[in-house]
Amino acid sequence: MDQFVTLQMIDAATAVVRERIDIKPKVGLILGSGLGGLAEAVFNPKIIAYQEIPHWPVPTIQGHAGRLVAGHLFGMPTLVMQGRVHFYEGYPMDQVTFPIRVMQRLGVQLIILTNAAGAINPEFMPGDVMLITDHIALIGMAGVNPLRGPNLDAFGERFPDMSQVYTRKMQAIARSAAEKKQIAVREGVYVCLSGPSFESPADLRFLQTIGADAVGMSTVPEAIVARHGRTQVLGLSGISNKANLDGSTETTHEEVLMAGEVIVPKLTGIIQGVLESPDLDL
Repeated sequence: MDQFVTLQMIDAATAVVRERIDIKPKVGLILGSGLGGLAEAVFNPKIIAYQEIPHWPVPTIQGHAGRLVAGHLFGMPTLVMQGRVHFYEGYPMDQVTFPIRVMQRLGVQLIILTNAAGAINPEFMPGDVMLITDHIALIGMAGVNPLRGPNLDAFGERFPDMSQVYTRKMQAIARSAAEKKQIAVREGVYVCLSGPSFESPADLRFLQTIGADAVGMSTVPEAIVARHGRTQVLGLSGISNKANLDGSTETTHEEVLMAGEVIVPKLTGIIQGVLESPDLDL
């Protein structure tokens, strides 16, 4: 029988975080590969290493600092995760999504998920930002759903609806913020694969056929768990490499990290606009 994350484990981690921070966070922000620099915008930060939080999963991948930064981000009390863990690192899905549960117990009302993603849509270019309008939960469809196991009734129902995972109001606020700051934003469907190998050209052509615009190895499990707990979700992908539909180029993790240098200023501008928006009601 598998061992699953329990409410007691979640509450033990929540208690430690609550004791170490001096804000009541309304927003949770998860920073993906190469995007950790956005945490530098947090005012008066309180920093906790993931290792210091009971049961909190610790990343093993370059570009994921493994720190929880608490403070005010553009005036909003926010918890920022500098890095996340992934299924391919060997963690079960309920551990991958453990931080979402802690954020929910702390009272976070909006979770902003960011990632570095590969382009599938041939019009997308490295350095673009894509607003996630929907996702394809390919891993979950194959049986590795983060809600597998005993339902945590304190958060949500056994069979949660997934028709609007990415909150439409938050998408509208993000579009408006990007327009005001003159940041061009793509929109599309994100598909999550297990990794850690990058996709073959045939993989990408298949994913394009089923309606995906960008691909990565994160975000969807977190979004599902956030939705299960009735938390609003905004998803933003930084496009790190061009679609390799014909196998003519090679994708590397270094390329992904380098693209983050171009993407971070754009993400910062959009997130600042969202958090400062008069339409944001948290």
